[in-house]
Parts: sequence; C-alpha cells; structure tokens
Amino acid sequence: MKVKTVVTGGAGFIGSHLVEKLVSDGYEVTVLDNFSSGFLGNLSRVRDRVGLVVGDIKDLKTCLNVFKEAEIVYHFAANPEVRVSSIEPKVHFEENVYGTFNVAEASRISETVKTVVFASSSTVYGDASVIPTHEECGLKPISIYGASKAAAELILHSYSTLYGLRVVVVRYANIVGPRARHGVIRDFLVKLSRDSSILEVLGDGRQRKSYLYIDDAIEATLLAATKAEASYSVFNVGNEDWVEVSEIAKIISEVLGIKPRIVYSGGTRDGRGWPGDVKFMLLSIDKIKSLGWRPRYTSAEAVKLAARAVARELGLLRE
Repeated sequence: MKVKTVVTGGAGFIGSHLVEKLVSDGYEVTVLDNFSSGFLGNLSRVRDRVGLVVGDIKDLKTCLNVFKEAEIVYHFAANPEVRVSSIEPKVHFEENVYGTFNVAEASRISETVKTVVFASSSTVYGDASVIPTHEECGLKPISIYGASKAAAELILHSYSTLYGLRVVVVRYANIVGPRARHGVIRDFLVKLSRDSSILEVLGDGRQRKSYLYIDDAIEATLLAATKAEASYSVFNVGNEDWVEVSEIAKIISEVLGIKPRIVYSGGTRDGRGWPGDVKFMLLSIDKIKSLGWRPRYTSAEAVKLAARAVARELGLLRE
C-alpha cells in the first residue's frame, strides 16, 4: 500500500521538485497550495498523478480535511522572500508562524499523521559566530523571516514533546535550480534581460554564502525524513563550500556569453544586500553526511547549473 503523503506548498520551487521525487518513489501525494507563490505549471510532469487542493494553511479546517488519513506531511508552504520581512513583517508571521501552528494542530487532531518534515532555513542562525555553523549553535535571526522560521521550529518541537509527533527539520542553505522565482540568480538574470551592458549588485559583492542544487537538496531531505531516529531531529542541508556574490555575477555573465559592467550599489553600510541579509553563511553538514549523503555539486557548480536552467526558462538561452 502506498504511503499517503501531503506536501504543503507543493506547487512552489522546492515543493514541486519534492513532489516529483515522492511520486517517482511510489508515494501517494496530495498537494496543498494557495498559489500565492506557487505555480500549477511546476506540477506539469506529475499533475495527473497527484491530488491537488487549492487551499491555505492559515485555515485550520482546510488542513484538517487534507490531512485525513495522511501519514507524512512535508510542510513547505511559506512566503519565501526574505526581503519582504523588512517591509511587511506581518506577512511572515501569518504565513510562516500561524500557518505552521495549523499544520501542527491538524497533524495532532488527525491521529494518522506520524511525521512532519519542516522546511526551515539557515537564516535562523542570523550572523553566526561559528562558521561552519552546526545545528547546536544558537538561533539569533536578524530578519523577521528568520525569526518566523525559528518560531515555527519551536512550535513543532513542542508538539513533538507533548503529543509524540515525529518532526524532522531541515535547515536549508540557498537552494537553487529550475523553477526558482526568487533569489540572486533570477534577480541577476532579469536585470541582464533588461540591459545586458550593466549589472547592478546590491551591497559590496563580498557577501559569501553556500548554494546547493535542488536535486541534492531533495535527496538530503528524503534521507533525513526516512533515517532520522529521534522524535525531533534537525539537519543542516547545504554545501561544503561557499561563493561570493561577485563571483555569481561573473558566472551568470559567462553563462549568457556577455561581459556587462558590474556595479556595486545600495545595500547597507556594512555591505549587505538589504537590512536583515545574512552576509556570511556556511552550514556544517556533518550530521546529514553521517546518514550517507553528500552534495554532488559545489556551490559554484550549483549556481552555474541553476543559471542555465533559469536562463532557459526566461528565454535568454536557446540551448
């Protein structure tokens, strides 16, 4: 019998790739998405093999109806734009905190849901004092987005402790690949599509972060979901190296076969891209590697692969 699985936010970037892999592995999948940032086209490869509910995790009744008979819930619904939190903080509270409470509560009430896998973020660490940053480092987010993810983790931890819900948290580095509609790669490509002679980089360009290709991220997520032994487990999911934003600008320019003038502007006084942006991020991935996983692509390779894929989606490459 197929394991019944729900993926909230399953029409989004990471969620849709997860859905494809779950279907391929023989799971019975239902997608719950309000399409605020997801797209039906992201599910085109599996649309006839998944259940689809257009609904919002902010509505508890919707969660209760969808979670009936489900055994596993992959909770990937969220507002993914970190920069929004400095302008509209309430958005991240409602989508990421209140929504997660409903997911946890519906899982408890359902009595069939045994496991919740939660897509968290490296932003929960803020400006980490230890790099590479391991899972036991303190959570000191510097953005409302990061704070909302940390709060969601705590909600799920309490449900695990009080009600025996098995919870697996994956704290993602920057995940990149086809279908991504936010982040530095798409941002640079959109700018260059408008004017290929110049590329504006927010901040000083020395921001250095870890990037992981989507296929690697999905593989790590499923391994953590199946092999985590504790009732509440946290895994960093990122790469073993990092790359500067200035280097990303060069990689993307090379992918397009152009040589724009790169200018550095805006950002904050200390060179961040925007208020709340974590300037340096490299996660320790020893814990997830101990389960038998390691990334196939370096950060630079992941950026290049993703740049090619997104450039094709934008019609900037014909190959």
